[in-house]
Amino acid sequence: MRALALAAQLPIEGAPLRLEHRPTPEPGPGEILVRVTACGVCRTDLHIVEGELPFVRVPIVPGHQVVGLVERRGAGTARFETGARVGIAWLRRACGACAYCASGRENLCERAEFTGYHADGGFADYAVVPEAFAYRIPAIFTDAEAAPLLCAGIIGYRALTRSEVPPGGKLGIYGFGASAHVTLQVARARACEVFVCTREASHRELARRLGATWVGDTREPMPVKTDGTIIFAPNGDLVPHALRNLARGGTLALAGIYMTPLPALEYARDLFYERSIRSVTANTRADGEGLLAEAARIPIRPETTTFPLEEANRALQLLKRGAFAGAGVLLTGGGSPVSSPHDD
Repeated sequence: MRALALAAQLPIEGAPLRLEHRPTPEPGPGEILVRVTACGVCRTDLHIVEGELPFVRVPIVPGHQVVGLVERRGAGTARFETGARVGIAWLRRACGACAYCASGRENLCERAEFTGYHADGGFADYAVVPEAFAYRIPAIFTDAEAAPLLCAGIIGYRALTRSEVPPGGKLGIYGFGASAHVTLQVARARACEVFVCTREASHRELARRLGATWVGDTREPMPVKTDGTIIFAPNGDLVPHALRNLARGGTLALAGIYMTPLPALEYARDLFYERSIRSVTANTRADGEGLLAEAARIPIRPETTTFPLEEANRALQLLKRGAFAGAGVLLTGGGSPVSSPHDD
């Protein structure tokens, strides 16, 4: 099989992902082998490639927004039939026994493992995953549409929950990449007004097209105070700006796995009146199931730019530059059509 492997963390401009030909892996007990048809490219993949997240396994095949078909099943598996279309997300394993797992917070498990980080991911023709951590993909989505839902969608869904914006409330968003463009659609379906600050003109245009109430540049003050705000951009300098746009009692959710250092905050100006800051850490399987069900009901329409599997370096280079709006997706050539079954 083909796989894009990372052996040394380097700037993506140097194309550090190397195409390799490997034996197809075998699923172990409780695992399924998935023939990958599509895999989203995520900023987390970029953080791993460029070393902002440390290596935990070398070499590693990135990719954690995986859609594909069950090719083989390991011993003791019964959840998915051979040929079922499934998704693999960031959370790959949790211990199931610690206090965090027992209280519905498996995303905080200290023994958690993650796809494309602790184990090889979906920048390949095949990937293996414990069947308990795979998702059945709703039929309404093509492979390319489903892929970004498996991290961008799930993390945005959890961030929206952490921001505590009520239905019909006002949501602020900083940064408008793959995750934000899915989150906006969920929030609009909940009758929220959405206010977006983002750097790239093409991203601002997409936000307007998807129904944002107001769209501006990153440093512009929003025209209203928001009930909650999400920062998707990995830029700590945005935190004071976002806090100043929060209403009293509002919550700021930081959705990224990595963020540059935060500047000093002024208590009276930035935090008083019970404004809160919350980080967002990975996801639970309940988040994944909840997002996929709600996305299918709405239905969400992910905006995707697709690339052949071999162009993973180029896709990440363009992601870094903000050169496409929405989500980037690698296709192996064996997936369903890229066009949506519900396109107008």
